[in-house]
Amino acid sequence: MDVKMLSDDLKREVLDYIEFLLERRGMRRTGTLKMEWKGALRELGKKYTSVELQHKSLEWWG
Repeated sequence: MDVKMLSDDLKREVLDYIEFLLERRGMRRTGTLKMEWKGALRELGKKYTSVELQHKSLEWWG
């Protein structure tokens, strides 16, 4: 399948996923993941799409 055949929305999702994978490669795990924050950003889900939240999370981590 050629990426050029995808809709603009799907292309954006593919690029977001690639960015996520590249970002993840550059990060090192420093300990055990704790789920203390679970649900803390629930309200943001009403304001942003999952893709927008992914971009925001990268901005906030930056």
